[in-house]
Amino acid sequence: MGALRAFLCAMLVFAAGCVTTNATMLGTATVRRASTNESVVKFYRTAEQVPGRYEEIALLHSKGDSENTDESQMYESMRRKAAEIGANGVILEALVEPSVEAKIAAKSLGVLPDREGRAVAIYVYPPGEGPEGVTENP
Repeated sequence: MGALRAFLCAMLVFAAGCVTTNATMLGTATVRRASTNESVVKFYRTAEQVPGRYEEIALLHSKGDSENTDESQMYESMRRKAAEIGANGVILEALVEPSVEAKIAAKSLGVLPDREGRAVAIYVYPPGEGPEGVTENP
């Protein structure tokens, strides 16, 4: 029964598309933060959109096969990882779709090409708070 349950769970994950996000912690973070709730993690298209002082915590790298995942799954995976490492914001970088050549090569090899996304997980300080040396936007 346990093997059947594991198989069914694996199939459910595969059918829903699988996106993984890794975090590379940055040495610039002043403190290791406790996990936050995913609902408080906000997305910013550029650093200029971040209100006030913030600190870069980690580089995020997401990957998922291009046929079974979409942009929203990539962003939600980033949100979960950011919350896990104590971030309350994410500055988005590019999502990269596989080229036509990569899709053809992957198909001939019987694999699915990956789409990839990159971002920076940040901690945005409450107004008037934050140590010296962190980024501040006017």
